Order: sequence, then structure tokens, then C-alpha cells
Amino acid sequence: MYNSPDIAERIKACAKLKHIPVKQVLADAGLGFNTMSNMKTSMPKADTLAKIADQLGCSVDYLLGRTESPEVNR
Repeated sequence: MYNSPDIAERIKACAKLKHIPVKQVLADAGLGFNTMSNMKTSMPKADTLAKIADQLGCSVDYLLGRTESPEVNR
């Protein structure tokens, strides 16, 4: 199943690859920095993941670990 700490790591890795600080990704998505801290103990909501994925230009499936390709299918 999905593991919220793994999702947090994917977010951090994707942001790093794009040279965007995680704090900036969250701010641009209208989320607080505590969002990442909360992922250590609880699964993020779908709309939160969608906002982060939009800011990173990747798919929610990628953040969830369902695919290794960050490309968005439209």
C-alpha cells in the first residue's frame, strides 16, 4: 500500500531535481510547510497531493509510487 513517508521523499526528490525548494513548492500550492511534517505520520489528502503534483509538473501516481515516470497523462 501507500506509505506517506515515501511520498514525502518523492516530493523532496522531485523538487530537488527541478531546483525548487520544497518550502517554495508548498507555498506556491497554498500549503503550509507543516504539510511535509504531517506526512511522517499521516497520509496526505488527495487534493493536497494534486496541488503539489501540479507545482512539480508531475503526476499524483508518481508521488504515490504507482509509476516511475513523473510525466503527466492528459
